Formats: sequence, C-alpha cells, structure tokens
Amino acid sequence: MKVRNSLKSLRARHRNNRLVRRKGRLYVINKIQRRYKARQG
Repeated sequence: MKVRNSLKSLRARHRNNRLVRRKGRLYVINKIQRRYKARQG
C-alpha cells in the first residue's frame, strides 16, 4: 500500500478505483485489481 499526499492521480490509473473515506483517512481501493491500494492521512 502506498501512502501519498494526493490520491487523485492514483485513482485515475484504473477505472475500478474507488476513493473511500474511513476513520478520517482517504483510501483508494480496487476490488478487481488488488494492487491499486493507497492511503492518505
């Protein structure tokens, strides 16, 4: 999992990427391609 300042660019890398907010943190998750995972905050 990557920890990044900006997740907007990571979300655009795959069409199944979702931007999710959990416990005050932003996550990029992808159910189909599991390797696209990132966290902010």
